[in-house]
Amino acid sequence: MALRAPRSRAFHGDSVDDDYEWMRAKDDAAVIAHLEAENAYTEARTAHLEGLREAVFAEIKGRTLETDLSVPSRRGQWWYYGRTVEGSQYGIQCRAPISHPDDWEPPRLEPGVDVPGEQILLDGNIEADGHDFFSLGSFDVSDDGTRMLFAVDVAGDERYTIHVRDLATGATLGEEIPGTAAGASFSPDGASIVYTTVDDAWRPDTLWLHTVGTAPADDVRLFHEPDDRYWLGAGFTRSDRYLVIGLGSSITSEAWLVPADDLRAEPTVVWPRREGVEYSVDHAVIDGEDALYILHNDDALDFELVRVAAGDPAGRRETVLPHTPGVRLLDVDCFRDFSTVEYRRGGLARIGLLDHGSSEVRELSFEEPLYAAAFGGNREWAPPLLRLAYDSFVTPNTVCDYRLSDEALLVRKRQPVLGGYESSDYAQARVWAPAQDGTSIPVSLVWKRSFGEAGAAPRPVHLYGYGSYEHSIEPRFSVARLSELDRGVVFAVAHVRGGGEMGRQWYEDGKLARKKNSFTDFVDAARHLIEQGYTTPESLVAEGGSAGGLLMGAVANLAPELFAGILAQVPFVDALTTILDPTLPLTVIEWDEWGDPLHDPDVYAYMKSYSPYENVREGVSYPRILAVTSLNDTRVLYVEPAKWVARLREVGADALLKCEMVAGHGGVSGRYNAWRERAFELAWMLDVLGVAEV
Repeated sequence: MALRAPRSRAFHGDSVDDDYEWMRAKDDAAVIAHLEAENAYTEARTAHLEGLREAVFAEIKGRTLETDLSVPSRRGQWWYYGRTVEGSQYGIQCRAPISHPDDWEPPRLEPGVDVPGEQILLDGNIEADGHDFFSLGSFDVSDDGTRMLFAVDVAGDERYTIHVRDLATGATLGEEIPGTAAGASFSPDGASIVYTTVDDAWRPDTLWLHTVGTAPADDVRLFHEPDDRYWLGAGFTRSDRYLVIGLGSSITSEAWLVPADDLRAEPTVVWPRREGVEYSVDHAVIDGEDALYILHNDDALDFELVRVAAGDPAGRRETVLPHTPGVRLLDVDCFRDFSTVEYRRGGLARIGLLDHGSSEVRELSFEEPLYAAAFGGNREWAPPLLRLAYDSFVTPNTVCDYRLSDEALLVRKRQPVLGGYESSDYAQARVWAPAQDGTSIPVSLVWKRSFGEAGAAPRPVHLYGYGSYEHSIEPRFSVARLSELDRGVVFAVAHVRGGGEMGRQWYEDGKLARKKNSFTDFVDAARHLIEQGYTTPESLVAEGGSAGGLLMGAVANLAPELFAGILAQVPFVDALTTILDPTLPLTVIEWDEWGDPLHDPDVYAYMKSYSPYENVREGVSYPRILAVTSLNDTRVLYVEPAKWVARLREVGADALLKCEMVAGHGGVSGRYNAWRERAFELAWMLDVLGVAEV
């Protein structure tokens, strides 16, 4: 049992003695010793699964084409692509010259075949040498192709050091910019770099301009956001006309423009911030005039798209796509002759092309009942082809080009899955679970056909959930998941309220004072799967990470009898303690999502009624629990699952803690390390489900 050393907390007349708050002292040798002891205990308790872990790892590795290349994307006079090499943890970024200025047909690259003129830009394996952790937070090449920037984190704390490389000589320049956030980029002329830094709470709050070839100490501060609720980000429009500085809380946003050819000019605001109004901006040229496309929710719950004059953004708004309830507009991306739009309808992602003249949308159609599709990798202002990615639970990731001239969808590459994978061997479907208030909760399923149709007889089920921040869990393909499906497990996703699958109201109904809907929706989805004969409580495991880890902790307290096991990854399970402390990373901006318990006693009471750590129950039989965390996670601190597991053990729960000692919120770095980590988790879940055959 963990050491108990009570520390008092008092808010709004409520006094609490927290026995395990001492674990927050990350630099205390006793805390490190405790975490290392927990790791040793977990390893001992799962030692019998070593053979299964190795088998699952071998299956993931054996299904993956380890030496492979991505489909090249054109930018300027180069084709850019990535490659992986068998035995190497990290990817390699490359480019090759185009053969002709009018050539837009990407070259077909084959593993083991030399690419004429190939230039290796960044080998992650070389950069990671000597480090236990490596993450790339920024990567950009100047428009003229002569310079490259990259920013690396070797601790897992999401603070990156920017490096600049001369691509003509291959030399890395002496200047280094430490302590930056992710997302740095070159100015269109390649002479400068814009980047952000964070405050003590890890909030990106300041935008800087660095002139290549000068000392970072001489960098110019372009913008600073003092309000703790707002995060800052910046990027250049595809037209290279503007630098857009974006500021956002969970419910409010604001954008400022700076001419890209005069980055030291005073920024001008697009629309002054108004509480509860969110918007995003992109630049287009319509009939020779600069215009801004603005996606906003001002009196438009699911957002609408308007067009304004760039010189007078507060002036007349021309409605381009009106607000349509149930059609959640997500993004608009401007090109010279058209824009792409992304939206959700009927619980699925939709993509289309917006005609600048008629404002009509040409939606791309896909045949599968469940799928995920998105545009991406289109850097050019006037391309004849648009790159997009498509996949589903049963269709591996597919790279396509949409040819504008004849509306043809050209499949460039489908992710190879070795070992004889056939998508027809698997099936996917969506069912609807009734919630306690009558709402229908979508539940997506995938299974292997040879074990029979899902629901025909009780089967082991792995139920995943998230349900926060309007984030949608898409029906995506996973090589690692095949190790479950091929053992007869049905994988399911409960698209609970608080996510974005069914539009903005779906999100609103699962946050703040309605947050408990997320938890009861998940419980009702699990109960529906049991009542309809898909599974039994003895054959049901649940999984969620981060805010989805809060979901896991809450449902463990609400309905422990429904689950045989729960996997909680970097779980936000000590939510009330965290959200009470404005000095912690993310806290203040999170008040828009969860409420402000520091100043509002009603919010305090509501959060205390569901925060998992606060509500561990005596006298109940908890499912087996595995909590996975990382020592250097700056988003959900390791102390939350550490305290939670200690409290669970007090009431007799079989709870394990696995803490990566060199990692961040996303877990370990390197693909082989990540596969081993997932194999560990899958082996534990398969053991809980009773299908742990090697």
